[in-house]
Order: sequence, then structure tokens, then C-alpha cells
Amino acid sequence: MKWLVSLVGAGLVMVTLRDLFHTLWHPTRHGGLSRLVMTALWRLARRLRAPGRVVGLVGPLAMVTVVSMWAVTVVLGWAIVYWPHMPGAFTFSPGSQAAQQPALLDSVYLSLVTVATLGLGDIAPDEAWLRLVSPLEALIGFALLTATVSWVLEIYPALTRRRVLAVRLALLRDADPTTRQIDCTAGALLLDSLATDIARVRIDFTQYAEAYYFHDGEDHSSLAAMVGYAAVLAQRGQAAERPEVRLAGALLAGALKDLAAILDQRFLHTGRPPTEVFAAYAADHGRDGAQP
Repeated sequence: MKWLVSLVGAGLVMVTLRDLFHTLWHPTRHGGLSRLVMTALWRLARRLRAPGRVVGLVGPLAMVTVVSMWAVTVVLGWAIVYWPHMPGAFTFSPGSQAAQQPALLDSVYLSLVTVATLGLGDIAPDEAWLRLVSPLEALIGFALLTATVSWVLEIYPALTRRRVLAVRLALLRDADPTTRQIDCTAGALLLDSLATDIARVRIDFTQYAEAYYFHDGEDHSSLAAMVGYAAVLAQRGQAAERPEVRLAGALLAGALKDLAAILDQRFLHTGRPPTEVFAAYAADHGRDGAQP
């Protein structure tokens, strides 16, 4: 029975590690529990029609919630591993009152101390297998801290790329170049660079799905509000006379189609054409979208 309880705790730790791996290091970033938490917080904020300032906190709050969930489940999982063997399989420092406490409390305490890599030493494993297993928890705690820092350092450059693209589209919308104005080599280069930026954002949404739940702020820095104008530019490019401009327009249209497919497949689930997907994306972020 003791080993069965310990296996339950080990299983809880493995589920947490799997979720952490799929959220941070898997190529497609298909996290399970983390995605559920983020989606639930986002939908709750949208359903309550929270103001922009509150919605802007959903992304950071979701990341904090997910990291806290990982930490709590790792601590509890390892505590369950220790619990059936407490106190007989452990050595307590002289004069310590820990042995007089409930076994579950001592197990949680030992798990917290170990995962935080404090190593206080007032409770130490005595049996051989526990002496091998306990340092693994410290390694996982160190890995969790490192993963959290790297997650933050990865997500914010992706948000910056998305907002830079939105600002660029906002400036183009204000200038509103006609088909004739972009029917030149400079126009082809412009449309080609936009296609590259759209493709980069599409990859960001694939690898950093949690970026979707970050609010971009004002319309001029919101891709949800500006992406519709990129489709307008693609149409104007495809209607140009120069073949290089038509090719660049087709590339931009293809990049937008791929972006719409990712947004619809992973977040919106409308099953509609790209223009309607972008409208749903704008609505989900509280925007009306850019109009031609």
C-alpha cells in the first residue's frame, strides 16, 4: 500500500513535467493543463467584459498561475512520495520537534525545502532509494526556476514582434497607398517584407501560444485591429501591373491565409474564411478591426 501511494505521487510529478515540457520545449507548444488555465482566464475576462486594463493583466496573470500550478503539484507530488515512509525512513536532527508533527505535514515541509534547494538538513532520507530520489526533486526545482525565467525571456520578444508589425500596419493605413503607388519595386519590397513579418508572427503563435492571451493595448499597436488592413494591401498588390508586385501580393495573401489557419485552429475554432477569422480575432480582443 505504501508503494502504491508513492507511485500516485510520482505520477502527479510526471504529469506536471509533461505539461511543462509541452508548454515550454515541445516544437508545437501543445501544453495541456497550462492551455486550459490560460484559456479559462481569458474567456472569463471576456465574458465579464472586463475593461482594457484588466484584460491586459490576463496574459501575465495566466503565466503566474501556470507556474504556481506547476510548483504546487511538484511539491504535493513529492510529498505524497515521502508520506507513506515518514517518519521511519528518515533521520531527524537532534532536538527537532518535526518527528512529533503529522507525517503529511513533515512530508510537505521536506518537499518544500528540497524543491527550493534550501537543504536545511533537519529531516534527511535514511533509506538508500530515498537518498537517490530526494536530490531529483532539487534538480526539478532548479529546472522549474530556470524554465520560468526562460519562458518570460522568450514570450516578450514575440509580443514585441507582433506589436511592431501592428504599428507598421497602422502607419500604412494612415498613408493608405493606392494600387498605383505600390505598383513599383519599392511596393514589391514592402509587400514582401510584410509577408515575412506575418510569417514570423504566425510561427510565434505556433511556438508561443500563450502570446495570444496578451492584450496589445491601443489599436495602433494591436495586431487584432490592424491585420485586416494587411489583407487590403495584399489585394491591391495582386491587382498591380508589375509581375513582381503581383507575386509579392500573392505571398502576403498566402502568409495571411496561414496566419488565419493557425488562429482558427488553435484559438477561435470558427471554420470560416480568413477574412471572417480575422474579424473574430479582432472581436475576441475587443477590437473592430481595420477597415479598407
